[in-house]
Amino acid sequence: MSVTICQSMGFVVSALGIGGIIASTCMDQWSTQDLYNNPVTAVFNYQGLWRTCVRESSGFTECRGYFTILGLPAMFQAVRALMIVGIVLGILGLLVCIFALKCIRIGSMEDTAKANMTLTSGIMFIVAGLCAITGVSVFANMLVTNFWLSTTNMFQGMQNVQNRYTFGSALFVGWVAGGLALVGGIMMCLACKGLIPEESRYKAVSYNASGRNISYRTGPYKAGPGYEADPKTRKGVGYEEAPRSEDGRRSYPSKYDYV
Repeated sequence: MSVTICQSMGFVVSALGIGGIIASTCMDQWSTQDLYNNPVTAVFNYQGLWRTCVRESSGFTECRGYFTILGLPAMFQAVRALMIVGIVLGILGLLVCIFALKCIRIGSMEDTAKANMTLTSGIMFIVAGLCAITGVSVFANMLVTNFWLSTTNMFQGMQNVQNRYTFGSALFVGWVAGGLALVGGIMMCLACKGLIPEESRYKAVSYNASGRNISYRTGPYKAGPGYEADPKTRKGVGYEEAPRSEDGRRSYPSKYDYV
């Protein structure tokens, strides 16, 4: 029962994480304009992975997509790739995990096959979570670097303060979603151990008689045919019986008789 609960909870947590990664990738608030020194403004800028938007004080918002790929920074394209890889792996992991759930019986699928599918989906969730966390962290590092560069230029009178950007809500959604996918993948890997049957963990080698079964029972020893207890039958080459004394006992030569 605990294995089923762990597997089901891992599936739910991973599904929430993958949904959060998709939402974070599609959001436009990856970077927002910093209003620290300019709280009152008629225009508010924010940017995402796919487009940049401008919101006016009247409530009108205009967004424009990035119509170039080669013109974007390499790290920006790497963040895109990481988020897409995380989404693809997460969706594939969810499809595999659905068929691996213990509460769902499909044909004559054995528990060993379900355990392997559970482990596979868990690894996919872990990799998807790591991709999301890495992509969001790389983008956050880019923001921090540009922020301090803009701040330095602002104090030198070379750049306007409105060009500074800070963390957007999509970054926090991506961090949380990546963590959920990572935790869900770990739970799936732990559930895999409980799905493995006991007989497959400790495999013992059994030996069977090639012929018909022979039963043995304890009892007094009985000499078989062809066996004679008479010592005379054991005589061979070089065997000589020791002479007997008057009282019927056998007399054996001592070591002094050979001197």
